[in-house]
Amino acid sequence: MKIAVDDLSGPKIAAFLQEHVDEMRAITPPESTHALDLDGLRRPEVTFWSVYEGAELLGCGALKELDGSSGEVKSMRTAGAAKRRGVASTLLDHIVAEARRRGYDRLYLETGSFEFFAPARGLYEKFGFEYCAPFAGYKEDPNSAYMVKILATAD
Repeated sequence: MKIAVDDLSGPKIAAFLQEHVDEMRAITPPESTHALDLDGLRRPEVTFWSVYEGAELLGCGALKELDGSSGEVKSMRTAGAAKRRGVASTLLDHIVAEARRRGYDRLYLETGSFEFFAPARGLYEKFGFEYCAPFAGYKEDPNSAYMVKILATAD
């Protein structure tokens, strides 16, 4: 597996992300859908990675800087054919390491509260994320689950 920063200019990643946005919009009510489209991911505060094995796109994920001390995991997605191959774990490990490298104290995320999102929440829990209150402009929403991982450690 190769994880690389992606400039989001290729048709393969554009189609993959459109599938992601379409799926989130089909599952989640409009007021609760927070998936970023291509324009949202092309912002300077967002770093986006694609995961490939050869020419096969396995998944993607992003890290959005919220402020100088915290970031947010965005757009985590694994291709259907690549599920259960460790793609999400490998990518999340990469994103957490990058957040630490940047000196962030906290890493946040928002995901769905529906059963569909249970595997994602389980992955985040496995990585030490804990449930928290809404952050960075999000509002209380029964369709959302908010999580945070504390990165700063007392040395």
